[in-house]
Amino acid sequence: MPNPKPKIPFSQQLLQLAQDGSSERVSLGDLLAGIKAHARATLLILFAIPNLLPGLPGTSAVTGLPLVYLTLQMMLGRPVWLPGFIANRSLLRANLLAILTKAEPYLARIERVLHPRLSSLSSPQAQRIIGGVGVILSVLVMLPIPLGNFLPALAILIAALGLLAQDGYFIIAALVIAVLAVIVLVGVYWAVISAVIYMALSTKA
Repeated sequence: MPNPKPKIPFSQQLLQLAQDGSSERVSLGDLLAGIKAHARATLLILFAIPNLLPGLPGTSAVTGLPLVYLTLQMMLGRPVWLPGFIANRSLLRANLLAILTKAEPYLARIERVLHPRLSSLSSPQAQRIIGGVGVILSVLVMLPIPLGNFLPALAILIAALGLLAQDGYFIIAALVIAVLAVIVLVGVYWAVISAVIYMALSTKA
């Protein structure tokens, strides 16, 4: 009896997904078409990772809207689908490969501790709640705050990894990070608004 073919680690699957094809740019629709399983979680991971790495300005403009769309579909219990105006958006393949190459060692370490645990937290009903939280986080990713997209994108990434492996511990961790992200960004906006009001009142005085 032949030995079973070893499973390719998820971090390597992402690299292969970006490497498949010879065109200079890769569209979001091409990425979706190349995913063999767990399309939603895989896309969430793909679109969250660029927001965690410095050096690629404007990334949230390309990845933010797909994140909103995917998490909204999750909240509504709908299958994965990208409309043309999102599917036709593209990234330079070289940039995508650079991002995933940087992320691969970290993802490989995370994969070692991912295990099916508290699987009820990845049930269809739980996924709707996670999707609702994800919509809020995805909107936060798109806000024009320097480094403000890091915590929301991290929460989305951790939640997607948890869904991928049915690991409830990761989903709980993602929810904790999500709460922290909201608190931090609300604090930032409150500080900015307070400063603007103070300056306006000082000018009138």
